[in-house]
Amino acid sequence: WEGVGLASFLLIGFWFDQRDDSYGYYADAGKKAFFVNRIGDFGIILGMLAIWTTLGSLTFSEVFEHAEGGLGVGAANFICLMLLLGAAGKSAQIPLYVWLPDAMAGPTPVSALIHAATMVTAGIYLIARTHVLWHIAADASMVAAWIGALTAILAATMALVQTDLKKILAYSTVSQLGYMMLGVGVGAYGAAIFHLVTHAFFKALLFLAAGSVMHGLHGELDIRKMGGLKDKMPSTFRTFAIGSAALAGIPLFSGFFSKDAILAGALVYNPALYAIGLFTALLTAFYSFRAVFVPFY
Repeated sequence: WEGVGLASFLLIGFWFDQRDDSYGYYADAGKKAFFVNRIGDFGIILGMLAIWTTLGSLTFSEVFEHAEGGLGVGAANFICLMLLLGAAGKSAQIPLYVWLPDAMAGPTPVSALIHAATMVTAGIYLIARTHVLWHIAADASMVAAWIGALTAILAATMALVQTDLKKILAYSTVSQLGYMMLGVGVGAYGAAIFHLVTHAFFKALLFLAAGSVMHGLHGELDIRKMGGLKDKMPSTFRTFAIGSAALAGIPLFSGFFSKDAILAGALVYNPALYAIGLFTALLTAFYSFRAVFVPFY
């Protein structure tokens, strides 16, 4: 858990001597990620101490065995809310999402591998892995579901107005992590992990395609200064379009199946969460294709 956080901190500030109007000094972006994640880690430590105190073990099998009979609802809710704080730090949920957009200061392959596909999904995995505790803690599950839904829609509205190509994808990542959090909150663990996997592939593809655009334009990322790139960079255009189609949830692309599964789980749990998720899917399609049409057409 800490290892990936350290790798993230070091790689965001990789070009530590450079600065940018949107990030400030790149080293400061790394520090921001480090401090925000420490807040989440405080929650993880408290959660682990609470598990140890109530159940006398930190081994998954033993904890799950004793949790069924030996864990009260209040204790379970406290433990799960602390784990949720840790997950919110690592997986960029409200209010700890502020570090992830600045993480784009790092090299693009780092964004693709760590800040879209592997590290940021650790919080979602943590909740899915400890699902036995979450079944006891119904209130904490509801909090997780609502935080996920609100993160999804808030970050989607932010992605609508970004002009930096990587920032659009960064806020999109926060939004999709919100979907995964909604999935684990409503108890659709399989759907959330499915979306975790599909998102890892199409978002890493989109980041690498954005990196290709960035290299082709000598470091330029402002989509207002681009246009007509589909003729100049046909391969990049095709891969970016495919990734955007998956992100937007167009049928027969991977994103459609995984996002639909989460929405199905949300509909059964609470129609209000389903409505938020559905509206967010509409916003997602809008900003995905804005990121295609403005630079490439």
